[in-house]
Amino acid sequence: MSRRTTKLLKAVLSTLHYTGADSMIAPFTRGAGAILMLHHVSPEKPDAFEPNRVLKVTPLFLEQVIQQVRGAGFEILSLDDAHFRLIEGDSRRPFVCFTFDDGYRDNLEHAYPVFKRYDLPFAVYIPTDYPDGNGDLWWLALEKVIAVVNALTVKIDGSSRRLKCTTPAEKDAAFQTVYWWLRSIDENDARAFVHELCQGIGFDAYTLCTDLVMSWGEIRQLAADPRVTIGAHTRRHFALAKLTLAEARAEIEESVKRIEHETGLPCRHFSYPYGDEMSAGPREFQLVKELGLRTGVTTRRGVIHRDGGCEMSALPRISLSGQYRNPRYVKVLLSGAPLPLFGLVQKGLGRPLPVT
Repeated sequence: MSRRTTKLLKAVLSTLHYTGADSMIAPFTRGAGAILMLHHVSPEKPDAFEPNRVLKVTPLFLEQVIQQVRGAGFEILSLDDAHFRLIEGDSRRPFVCFTFDDGYRDNLEHAYPVFKRYDLPFAVYIPTDYPDGNGDLWWLALEKVIAVVNALTVKIDGSSRRLKCTTPAEKDAAFQTVYWWLRSIDENDARAFVHELCQGIGFDAYTLCTDLVMSWGEIRQLAADPRVTIGAHTRRHFALAKLTLAEARAEIEESVKRIEHETGLPCRHFSYPYGDEMSAGPREFQLVKELGLRTGVTTRRGVIHRDGGCEMSALPRISLSGQYRNPRYVKVLLSGAPLPLFGLVQKGLGRPLPVT
């Protein structure tokens, strides 16, 4: 998303907040509740070039969001409790669930202490190859490459392109171009391309997984706390819609079984990698149902409307993006009022908005 588009959306969110329009509209638009999506929680300041910084929020921001959510009248629930409330048609005050994708170690180091202090539940979705050290965090590896090169030559749709990477702005533009191209091609081809780039600068991309993702011992440490739900996020973090039916089923089923084996607890909840329309659709939603999981969460922006039909295997989420790191934006997003605008912007771009 361009900086101009981001500024426009921020301006809309601020206007709704300061005019109080979001509060007036909320009773009609906020629905039964919302599921919030996060990835990293870190106190570190971002670098000048760090496109994946949108995946990060600070512990202070997380705490402010918790206070904002409570102040807005939402009840913070576990996924199991939210599922029960939805299927029972419970009409008590609206709820919020906090969820984290990918199983980064900072979830344990920086997010967990916040939730523990407030005695609140949250969920972490694990791609099960990651704790083994075999995960491919290709989007972070791509960032590492672009950070140290002055130019990048890529062949996109049959045409060779040379992308300048001398300034932070040029690096960011190059990252976005390559990232979205990689998202459109075969998963194995995309990862092979990034690994070739990494070899060119002498960087082992697999070290990212060991350095950044929780081990099974650390995951078990979290799982031992009844406030924490451990959900599945496939084995390899592949876009399921690009796989055959048998491959997609195995990715879901085997990740669930591995989590249950490692934690000794049932795994009832699932998150689709990437989670947009390009990555998961009706076929994948049906697989989650068939495998008996209680919920499946996407990255499609939205609140949960019980009256409009609630598809438990295709639940929307609201991203707590680093681009919107302000509690007032969270308050407005929870109202549900601005979410149609995000849909219009996505349609205009011709591709999903960044899930972060």
